[in-house]
Amino acid sequence: MDYEITELIYYPVKSLRGISVSDMEFDDFGPRWDRRFMLVNNDGRFITQRRYPKLSFLQAAIGTNDLSISGAVLGEVKFDLQSFVDSQQVVVWNDCVDAMVSVDKISSERLSAYIGEAVRMVYMPDESFRQLDRDFFNADKRVGFADAFPILLTNERSLDELNGRLAAPDVVTMNRFRPNIVFSGDQAYEEDGWTELQVGSLKCVRVKPCSRCSMTTINERGETGKEPLKTLAKYRRNEFGVCFGQNLVHLSAGSVRVGDRLKVLS
Repeated sequence: MDYEITELIYYPVKSLRGISVSDMEFDDFGPRWDRRFMLVNNDGRFITQRRYPKLSFLQAAIGTNDLSISGAVLGEVKFDLQSFVDSQQVVVWNDCVDAMVSVDKISSERLSAYIGEAVRMVYMPDESFRQLDRDFFNADKRVGFADAFPILLTNERSLDELNGRLAAPDVVTMNRFRPNIVFSGDQAYEEDGWTELQVGSLKCVRVKPCSRCSMTTINERGETGKEPLKTLAKYRRNEFGVCFGQNLVHLSAGSVRVGDRLKVLS
C-alpha cells in the first residue's frame, strides 16, 4: 500500500503556529528546527496554549540570524540567535532538559506583556539530549521540545470522518491537531494498524497513538469550546486517551517532499 504526502508542517516554537513547507529535512531531533525553541516561565517550566490560548495567534519564523515572533496584537519581536548564551535546566512535562536562554530582555519583556506572565525564550542545543519514552521505543533516541515523540502523522480521511460527525458550524481543520506529516489515505484511521513505513527517504516506526488535549478545542478566534474532543471521545477513546493521529520515530536522517509516497512496509 502507498499513499500521497499532502502537507508538511514544522513548529519552530512549542505551542506557536506551524509553518507549512513543500519539503522537509529530518535530523536527529526530527523535522529540522521543529520545537527546538520554547517559552518558559520564571520557574523554567514550559508554557502552552492550554493555559494561554492567545499563543495560537503567534507565528514563529527562523531567519539566517534570528528567530522572529509575530502577531496582529504583538507586532514583531526578534531574538538574535547569538543571544542564546545562558545555560539553564528547563522543564517540559516530566523531563528536565539542558537549554540555552536568550538574554534579549527587550524581546522577552514584549512577549511577557503580551502573554501576561514573565517568560523567556529557550533553545535546545545539539549538545542537549532528551530521551524519548523507552516504554514505546527502547533505544537511545532524542526528541526536542515536542510533547513526547519527534513526528506526528495524520490522515486526511480521518479528519473528513470526524467532520462528518460534527454538527455545523463545528468544522475543524487539520492545524488543530498540529501534525508534521499529513497524507491522503483510503480509509479513516487505517494508520492505526501500521508498524513500519517509508515516508520519502525516511524509514519510520509507529510507536503510539496520539492522545489529544484541550489545545484541539481552540478555534481560529482563540476561543476554547468542547469540540472536537467531545465527539472524538465517543469513538476514539482507548487506553491512551482520546486519540487522533499516530506518533512516529524515524530511524535515520532524510528528507520528505509534498507529493512523495508513504509506503506501508508492515
